[in-house]
Amino acid sequence: MALYQFRAAGEDGRIATGRMEALHETDLAAQLKRQKQDLISAKEVTARSRTIKSMPSREVLGILFQLEMLVRAGVPILDSLADLREAAETPASRDLAGSLYERIEAGSTLGEAVGFFPAVFSETVVNLIRSGEVTGQLPDVLKEVVRSMKWQDEMTAQTKKLLTYPLFMLLVIGGVVFFLMIYLVPQLVGFLNNLGKDIPLQTRILIAVSDFFVNYWWVVLIVPPIIVGGIFSLAVSSPQFKYQLHYLQMVIPVIGPVLKKMTMARFADTLSLMYSTGIPLIEGLVYCQKISNNLVIQNAIARARERVVTGTTLSDSFVAEQLFPAFVIRMLKVGESTGALDKSLANISYFYSRDIDDSIAKVQSMIGPALNVVMGLILGWIMMAVLGPIYDTIATMKT
Repeated sequence: MALYQFRAAGEDGRIATGRMEALHETDLAAQLKRQKQDLISAKEVTARSRTIKSMPSREVLGILFQLEMLVRAGVPILDSLADLREAAETPASRDLAGSLYERIEAGSTLGEAVGFFPAVFSETVVNLIRSGEVTGQLPDVLKEVVRSMKWQDEMTAQTKKLLTYPLFMLLVIGGVVFFLMIYLVPQLVGFLNNLGKDIPLQTRILIAVSDFFVNYWWVVLIVPPIIVGGIFSLAVSSPQFKYQLHYLQMVIPVIGPVLKKMTMARFADTLSLMYSTGIPLIEGLVYCQKISNNLVIQNAIARARERVVTGTTLSDSFVAEQLFPAFVIRMLKVGESTGALDKSLANISYFYSRDIDDSIAKVQSMIGPALNVVMGLILGWIMMAVLGPIYDTIATMKT
């Protein structure tokens, strides 16, 4: 979008000068016209690249929500985008609205226009908007897209909530142990040696561990990040290793089942959204496979899709993969028999969402005490190893 230095005449004949961003001079004149000013002359000052690599999800949600409200109210797409451009609060939002305006003005549909920004709009959103334009249900589709994006943001926040607390507690425990081994235990070793008593086995083990931390502290700090980086690199280069890693994510105690529920909830919500907007079931399964972030689930969806193509019902296809519990399969069968599969899928998403909230609360209530016990055991072992010889010396002195 270009920045123009302009001169314009108002209704009272006064000449005004200023700067304004516009797609071209015609667009600049149209913007000034809405402000009851007539363009006299304009000069392009700077041109800014409209390449939009990414946008915060909140800004994308805001644009789609406002666009849905304006289109539902009967405002033409071009006028709606012009209003969004003028009301934009950030340069990225203004550039996006302006770019969409320019492409639609050049003859593209809204679905084609948003397709030029894959970093902002996912392939699923693009195809949903195209489907809404074809079926004449664009306002309803935009409303459902906004709802789905909000829900997925909530799922992302829930995932962070699930993983952040355990990681934080592990870092705290690691930091405490590192401090004790590097600073506290070495100071007590000299005191224990001066006692002149035989040092118990557990104390010798503690001293050996402390010596390793003191002499090879760089190994303790560097090796864990190297291991993590190596795991990610191997996952990128080896599909088999990546598959096993994703399988481990689902079966790891406590946290794994919750992560699997989140993946399945997202799958059910996306398929429900696409099916309800008129996208064929086979095509919807393809997109659901693409958005899944778990390779095990992706392969299972692909195999289920192949069964659906050959005439197997969706419920029977998923029974063979054992993705959903029996209760969910029954809901799918009811949806297929009543012709309301989209509602059944939406109910599955709702079921998982409620279950995820309860599961996260239970996991956090379990992880907190468990990690506290681990920290208590570590500190208890250190204290016993240090205080044991001191206590024995004091007892000997009393006798």
